[in-house]
Amino acid sequence: MTSSGDTSPVAAHHPQCPHDRAGALAARAPGAWPLLGHLPQLCARPLSFLGGLPRYGDLVEVRLGRRRGFVVCRPELARQVLADDRTFDRVGPLHERVRAAMGNGLATCAHADHARQRPMVQPAFRQDRVRAYAPLMRQEIAAVLDGWQDGHVVDVVDEMFSLTTAVAVRTLFSHGLDATSARVLRDSLDVFLRGSYARALLPNLDRLPLPANRRYAAALAHWRAEVSRIIDRHRRAGTDGSDLLSALLAARDEEGRALTEQELHDQVAVLVLAGAETTSATLAWALHLLARAPDERARLHAEADTVLAGRTATWDDVQRLEHTTRVVRETLRLLPPAWLLPRTAVRDTELAGRRIPAGSIVAYSPYVVHRRSDLHQDADRFRPDRWRRGADGATQVPRGSFLAFGSGSTRCLGEGFALTEAVLALASIAARWELVPVKGKVRAAPRSVLCPRTLPMRLHRRTGRPAQSPASTSEA
Repeated sequence: MTSSGDTSPVAAHHPQCPHDRAGALAARAPGAWPLLGHLPQLCARPLSFLGGLPRYGDLVEVRLGRRRGFVVCRPELARQVLADDRTFDRVGPLHERVRAAMGNGLATCAHADHARQRPMVQPAFRQDRVRAYAPLMRQEIAAVLDGWQDGHVVDVVDEMFSLTTAVAVRTLFSHGLDATSARVLRDSLDVFLRGSYARALLPNLDRLPLPANRRYAAALAHWRAEVSRIIDRHRRAGTDGSDLLSALLAARDEEGRALTEQELHDQVAVLVLAGAETTSATLAWALHLLARAPDERARLHAEADTVLAGRTATWDDVQRLEHTTRVVRETLRLLPPAWLLPRTAVRDTELAGRRIPAGSIVAYSPYVVHRRSDLHQDADRFRPDRWRRGADGATQVPRGSFLAFGSGSTRCLGEGFALTEAVLALASIAARWELVPVKGKVRAAPRSVLCPRTLPMRLHRRTGRPAQSPASTSEA
């Protein structure tokens, strides 16, 4: 059990990092099992295992069965990997399995395809576009909050996913999502995300005649069918050209070529997945962290009262919601949805003074690098004010140490979209509701996106007096 001020799901197991230097050390992680390597730890308690790696070095070799992999534990090395996507590419059997499931979209494709796709997709996420999407975000946020009832217990994980899925579909296609489709999408993605993490660790798992494999195949089929259905409905209905899909349909590369039908399908699939799952996880974690930090929650409510006075937030409010923005960024530092991202070395190379053979898996973990005690004071504690800007415009977060959205040419295009949506939603919730956790442990689900397994909270309509939160514990 962690202390009431400690907001990390695995803080009790997170070591202090002794490395405070410019150089980098390579090492091997201890505790590998015969034949299995470190797979038992990565399957059972991945956050605890990864969180302990910095004590051994900045680049730590792990064993995935008989395969060898490397985990980058320092931001400088992570940025080096991300900057050289010709050497550290999204290729090999692992990424082929990901693309077979999710499609060859911007978040999954290899360097060659990424170089063509990114300039085509980028205009859809310009600031003027995000500003145009904000009213749709506001409508979906209001619809969810209007449906809440005082005193009811809701699973915040499901509620936030329903919200962000609705936002993703509205901004992509200019129309809403019916309840049946939303439920199919949620259930399918939940099975898919759990199964994809297991398949990344155990590549032969899908060959076994297991019930889990049948559920995974069915979920994937439902997911693909739903994406196709949504695209078809969009084309039949027509739009005014202000949505994301219209921007993708209008996109052309340097040679004047449009996205192919398969490329369009893949981009939509990845955008729905990324837009729904990662932002919903961020909101769920933020509400969890705030429930355990009464002072920060009070400040959030005070800001919402001052700026919003009970209404749903708009684009014009975002700049004034400074503390809300800091809460979102601190949540992304502590509990980044994209918590472990692999690359494959396509040629022999060197990293942290260590030879990396071609074909090796090299993974970086924002979860790990964000919690280094030599970079962040009270690294495992929820302190939104570390993001407060001083007179010089700098924060207490060292430059280049925040990797929740990646870095380099593969940095997430949807960063502005995601931050805007999260700030609008969190402030709007704070303006109207107090969410009190139901007593029990909150566990992180070991899957492709870091998210609570479940997060039951009781709704209290705000009357100016905060509700009392029972003690709760966290465990990954």
